[in-house]
Amino acid sequence: MHQIFNLSMPWWGFVARAVIVYFALLVMIRVSGKRTMGQFTSFDMLLVVLLGNAVQNALLGEDASVGGGLLLAATLMAINWLVGLASARNRRFEALVEGSPVLLAREGKVYKDVLRRELISREDFDKAMREAGIDAIDEIHLAVLETNGHITLVARHG
Repeated sequence: MHQIFNLSMPWWGFVARAVIVYFALLVMIRVSGKRTMGQFTSFDMLLVVLLGNAVQNALLGEDASVGGGLLLAATLMAINWLVGLASARNRRFEALVEGSPVLLAREGKVYKDVLRRELISREDFDKAMREAGIDAIDEIHLAVLETNGHITLVARHG
């Protein structure tokens, strides 16, 4: 019973590990592109589960205590809240964390090099067109990849 509540390292070790892992994963996710966090597929969910498992030892080390796990959970939630707060109050920080919207098409011209760079397949783009009620590329006024991975399309008028 003593092992359940006995931490294997000082409390600040858990906090430091959580901060390092959180920001390392944030950078990796950010570098991997907007579509990573857009719409979740079964492959994306698998990636999230595997990432959690992969960083478990980096977070906990040799600790198996309830307190260590709860301290890590609280630290990760606090970091996430602080990042959200900083993003809401500072545009530069928000752009660093969230990225910026990317123009994919304008006035009926699709920027194929941008689609490729952002890892958007033609099928994904066509699906977004259907969802927006746009039947043909020349009907597109603007197509934008939002920071959350969603593709927003605006139809031409007239």
